[in-house]
Amino acid sequence: MKNEPCWRSHDIAADRSPEIATLYAFRRRIILDIPNIGTDRKRDLFEVLVFLFFIVPSMIISFFTLEGGNPHFPILSCSLIFNDLAYISLIAFFLWRNGEPFTNIGWKFDGMKKEAALGAGLFLPLMVCVSLIEKGFQHLGLSSHMNRLPEFLAFNGPGEILLLCILIIVVAIAEETIFRGYLMLRFSRLTGSLSASVIISSVLFSLGHGYEGFATMVTICISGMIVALIYVWRKSLVAPMVIHLLIDLYPLVLMPLAGVR
Repeated sequence: MKNEPCWRSHDIAADRSPEIATLYAFRRRIILDIPNIGTDRKRDLFEVLVFLFFIVPSMIISFFTLEGGNPHFPILSCSLIFNDLAYISLIAFFLWRNGEPFTNIGWKFDGMKKEAALGAGLFLPLMVCVSLIEKGFQHLGLSSHMNRLPEFLAFNGPGEILLLCILIIVVAIAEETIFRGYLMLRFSRLTGSLSASVIISSVLFSLGHGYEGFATMVTICISGMIVALIYVWRKSLVAPMVIHLLIDLYPLVLMPLAGVR
């Protein structure tokens, strides 16, 4: 009798015994599928812990910002721009490594003009809402420095105004990508709750504004939740990015140019 090639021995065994074929298929399913049940969750947890370790220390440092020590504005601005670009690159790497589409974090640019117009239209109502909330917290005796331009963001001359505008654009794109796009995606998977992801990401977002006082920090947390809900509604970060950009542009550029500091 002619010997069968070794590569067919398993198929022959399966053909001669349905029980063996069934057992082999079941074993193959266990080997391929079972590890993925916990692996994805552990991977997401490890990834988000590494990312939080990357961003939280700098947020905490913001509480200890000294008003007197104003670093050179161009150096500070360039540092912040490259820092935020690094965060975006890190998120892009995570998504690429995991084989996830960028649409998972709201990078959807279909109907971009419509989304941008929506963001511009929602800016004024949100600003009024944020102002009323902030004044309410001030009435309760909570500290706030929202009405004063931070010393480290003071600019001089048209060159620094242009640099500040670039910084504002980069910050709007980066922070919405980080807090509304990436962290909401990961926390919704880790907690199994979209509501929890909105709250957690908004609290983390507010920590980066500790230098503005507790009232402002709580107000920013609430406004962050509102912007997060807009993102959930639109499933795109374009409108939140435009809102964020205008919210920063108004007090940091437009008001100082109008002589209001």
